[in-house]
Amino acid sequence: VQLVESGGGLVQPGGSLRLSCVASQFTFSMYSMSWVRQAPGKGLEWVSSIISAVGNKYYADSVKGRFTISRDTVKNTVYLQMNSLKSEDTALYYCTTNGPRIVRRDLGYWGQGTQVTVSS
Repeated sequence: VQLVESGGGLVQPGGSLRLSCVASQFTFSMYSMSWVRQAPGKGLEWVSSIISAVGNKYYADSVKGRFTISRDTVKNTVYLQMNSLKSEDTALYYCTTNGPRIVRRDLGYWGQGTQVTVSS
């Protein structure tokens, strides 16, 4: 199983970014996919999940209304569209195969992360 994130970068407050996570070597459509982030000096924080089969989407309160998760099963890719970014969104963003609110690194598969920095 391989998960490769991309799309991070430096953006000003109020700006937008779209993260991508390309999955390979497993049946993508059978897995729930999530985004988890880790801010400097802080623990892992679950951000959003999309559930396999039904496609239900879930968001942490801190990002609800600003972030949108989606997936393309043909491209084996999950996305996180991030709008109205705030400085507190600065973190390393991971793609995982876990379901909602799971942040244990010993569960599921994880990518290497992509850095998002929100600063003026």
